[in-house]
Amino acid sequence: MQEMDVITRNFFRLLRSGAWNEDEALEPMSHFKWNRLEQMVRAQRVGSIIKAGLKRIGENVWVNIPEEFLADVNEGIADSKSRLQLSNAFLNVRFDHIKNEEIHAIDTNVASLDVLKIIVGTVSTMLNQGIMIKGMLELGRYLRLQGDHVDFVKLDKWLSKLHLVRMAQLQGSMLVAVFNFETDELPFVHHLEPSAYNLVLRSVNHTASDTAEEWHFRQSRSGFVTNNSQLLRRNLRRSLRYLPYAPIETVSNYINNFARSLQEIEE
Repeated sequence: MQEMDVITRNFFRLLRSGAWNEDEALEPMSHFKWNRLEQMVRAQRVGSIIKAGLKRIGENVWVNIPEEFLADVNEGIADSKSRLQLSNAFLNVRFDHIKNEEIHAIDTNVASLDVLKIIVGTVSTMLNQGIMIKGMLELGRYLRLQGDHVDFVKLDKWLSKLHLVRMAQLQGSMLVAVFNFETDELPFVHHLEPSAYNLVLRSVNHTASDTAEEWHFRQSRSGFVTNNSQLLRRNLRRSLRYLPYAPIETVSNYINNFARSLQEIEE
């Protein structure tokens, strides 16, 4: 299991404090390390949660937080909306059908639909950007506030229809691995995914650089098409990383992104 360094430990302590109001103590760090933590915050788009964590614990202990870091966080870091659809057209039709059918059902369970939407949105950002922390926190917070209202039998059935059982289970396992959740808070997690911890750490430690380029192909002035081989390899590695958890959606997502990049050349 990969060891968590002081930057990552402080990152998750601030998140736990900001999201769950947990009492945490930060370790002192150099300005360089605080700048690295700020990069994590920006890449994962969790500025508002980090700000809440700093407000709760930042003044309780001397941690050598540089003023520039506090200023940047206080400015607020823009959140992004997850793409609430699946890349596989067939599965996306099923997803829409599930939503429409449940809304018009006699025993409509909005909480169950909300959890499904959070899981699907997080799948999208995991596959396309490699980030999952914001979605995990949203899932964890919703379950702790509304978990008693969720029909987990329905949720399991929907996840099975969308072939997202293991991907949802991976997200739940991540909550256990780094956010101290108990398995009884996550009834859709039937067994813990052993890779969850390392996948979270990889996302946090690599996403800032991984999302720097967003193109696959470009057409030069001379008319030749050039490709960003580094990004192609990175996206392929990401797809292979999540392939065991959602094979249909992962392959469809990669093919769609590849096709969209080719379309951009024609435009």
